Amino acid sequence: MTDTKDYILKLQQRASTTLQTCLENPALADRLEKAIHYAVNNGGKRIRPVLAYASAEAVGGSLDDADNCACAVELIHTYSLIHDDLPAMDDDELRRGSPTCHIMFDEATAILAGDALQSMAFELLANSKEGAVGPEVALQMVATLAEAAGWRGMVAGQAIDIEGAGIKMSEETLAKMHGLKTGVLINASVRLGAMSSGSATVEQLANLQRFATSIGLAFQVKDDILDVEGDTTTLGKQQGKDQSQDKATYPAILGLEGAKQRLVSLLDESLAALEPFGEHGEKLAGIARYIIEREN
Repeated sequence: MTDTKDYILKLQQRASTTLQTCLENPALADRLEKAIHYAVNNGGKRIRPVLAYASAEAVGGSLDDADNCACAVELIHTYSLIHDDLPAMDDDELRRGSPTCHIMFDEATAILAGDALQSMAFELLANSKEGAVGPEVALQMVATLAEAAGWRGMVAGQAIDIEGAGIKMSEETLAKMHGLKTGVLINASVRLGAMSSGSATVEQLANLQRFATSIGLAFQVKDDILDVEGDTTTLGKQQGKDQSQDKATYPAILGLEGAKQRLVSLLDESLAALEPFGEHGEKLAGIARYIIEREN
């Protein structure tokens, strides 16, 4: 696991450094610029960029060619967190142990920061044609991220989450919600990373999709477990908030032990999907184990 942690740290640092270059814009209004940098640099784990980079390498691609898609998925993720935290949505005041963007600044600035990050993500992907992929693949990458971020993906997941507060959900409905709210962007991260190589095969993309679907749901199951077992300081957000708001979670539906068993089965599914990659899939396998063993 030490090697995996070192690999993840290397990719996290690369993503963070590249993001700073993406955020250089002398035309930005001062308050908006500060809000954008605050949100992007607020201690994120960079899991989605890490998955994009590792997926590129799994199919023989380079980190250089994966830079744009790695940053694009993180910008979309950050935008979604800014908007999800707003009073009209989840009404959170704490994110990663610090005040949320609208608390640190104001609601209008937070909304604009999210809007700016969303459009910046697509600008980056549109410019991916300058790397290993041509205009046709670059357009496919834009479409992939747009579907994941839009009303067929994250937006729908958030809507189901809001509507489902206080309503007893089945495991099937919960899995659908998490698959849309969290899983689709993780899936897009993996797919975009592989596509950035310009040489990923249909079979490779299909196996990576199976991997991403399983590990994306595992990520959320782990989050649900941490909401029960974690503590506010370690989590960087209010522990037990899902339970206090009567939100549907895996521990609530399956029980804590049942949720842990589901987590293990999802890990097994994700590792099985990587078997065709042989040693080229080992880094992704290590990241999968890291996701389910994390403490925040």
